[in-house]
Amino acid sequence: MVKPALLGDQIVSIQENRPETVSSSRSHGSSVLPILAIMFGLLLLLVGPLFVSSLLHTRETEVISRASDRLSTLGVLEAISQASREIALIVEPSVVHVTTEGYFERDNGRSGVYASSGSGWIYDQNGFVVTNAHVVSAADTIEVQFSNGERRPATFIGSDVRSDIAVVRVEPERLHPASRSIELPAQGDLVYAFGSPFDFRFSMSSGIVSGLGRSAGLVGLDQENFIQVDAAVNPGNSGGPLCDVYGNVIGMNTAIATGRGSSVGEEGQFAGIALAIPMRMIELVVDQIIGGSEVTKGFLGIQMSSLEDISRRPVREPMHHVARHFRGVGVPITNVPAGNPAAAAGVLPGDVLISINGVPVPKIDIVAAEIGFKLPGSTIELGIWRWNVELEEPEKLTIDVTLDAMDPQSLYQNQVVYLERLGILELATLTPGLANSLEVDWTPGVYVMEASSRAPISKGSIITDVGQQSVSSVEDLYYRLKQSGVPPIFRRFPGGASAIDLEVLTPEGTVEIQSLPF
Repeated sequence: MVKPALLGDQIVSIQENRPETVSSSRSHGSSVLPILAIMFGLLLLLVGPLFVSSLLHTRETEVISRASDRLSTLGVLEAISQASREIALIVEPSVVHVTTEGYFERDNGRSGVYASSGSGWIYDQNGFVVTNAHVVSAADTIEVQFSNGERRPATFIGSDVRSDIAVVRVEPERLHPASRSIELPAQGDLVYAFGSPFDFRFSMSSGIVSGLGRSAGLVGLDQENFIQVDAAVNPGNSGGPLCDVYGNVIGMNTAIATGRGSSVGEEGQFAGIALAIPMRMIELVVDQIIGGSEVTKGFLGIQMSSLEDISRRPVREPMHHVARHFRGVGVPITNVPAGNPAAAAGVLPGDVLISINGVPVPKIDIVAAEIGFKLPGSTIELGIWRWNVELEEPEKLTIDVTLDAMDPQSLYQNQVVYLERLGILELATLTPGLANSLEVDWTPGVYVMEASSRAPISKGSIITDVGQQSVSSVEDLYYRLKQSGVPPIFRRFPGGASAIDLEVLTPEGTVEIQSLPF
């Protein structure tokens, strides 16, 4: 039997020891919980990302599956892709790769050969091929390659260097001419560029129309009213067609904007801006070349300035009315020489040209291009702002003007005087009709109608090249001389060029190189 006292002692003893036992248990528990928390946290760190990743993957799979189902149901991109393939099938057979070779004399008397290439497209069933003038301007031989690999020699027919358009011809057999459209595209329209960028022949790129009526101040061109696109265009695309979504050619690739600025036919990398000549300019020039006539464009007969120039410098009457009162978009007319079409129609100095046939003209370049799109004899409607001095208020007028043809001699007076001093007195574009009347074989070039006995080039000669650049009209010849610095505006530096070479077909039928001093 347990003694109560002992029991009492045990009880007392147990009661005395209990606080120590509880304290030990709490101490053990407080050390385990943090460990468990750490282990749980580590577990979350290991398992959590895997779980989240698995969840995200499942959701991504569902999204991909639903998107794939929608694409297969809608078929929008497939339709676009199929349309692109159809455009390629339509256009590519009309695209050609143009290869040229030229011969030149080195300073040591030895001859050299250089080659270049570009693109072009078949204009009609008669074998006429359109390309850029800068692609074939220095060519002695031209070869055209078709998309099926066939190659044919081509003959230079003619060019207009101021618009950078040229025509060559191949044998008219088994050809696929391009379909054409003169309707201007709208900003945002899809377009497709064809050609041989960096000699990757018969390539195709796509983009949209970024802008219209662009002028880039390109050296060598003064007829600028380009279509701007963001389709990839690089060296080698020059002369290739720009097409719409129906496979119609609406323009011709001509220039690109690089990090060094805009360039025509120069090396550079595409920077998202390409420029194309509109079809209405191409047809205007090409049809005249094919028809055997001299390329002529409309002439209005006005001198212009910009609103910026008028506003930032002192001006006299009547231009001060423009500076003080005109608020809008237009081109101030500073002079209207007597005897020109504009003067005959009643256009006055101090007028502001605000539209041509209802099309706004914000810059001088656009005016020149719009007039250049028209043939001599065409009638255009000018929108005119004029300050009415008597009423002391502006008025808007509509004036109809019948365009004349530009006389190259009035445009290149310095070059005319330079040639006359050398004894070269009268020149004419050698058209097939003129060649027939003169009873000479036709070749693209400039015929010397009159020359003095002291002239370096005799009467009856045909000038075909200026500075190794082909010429097919009097305007081409003057233009090439001007671009070559003839006559020089400033005195030459020592060691600079002192002569320019002309390739001449003499009346005796021999080809000679004549050096004209300057």
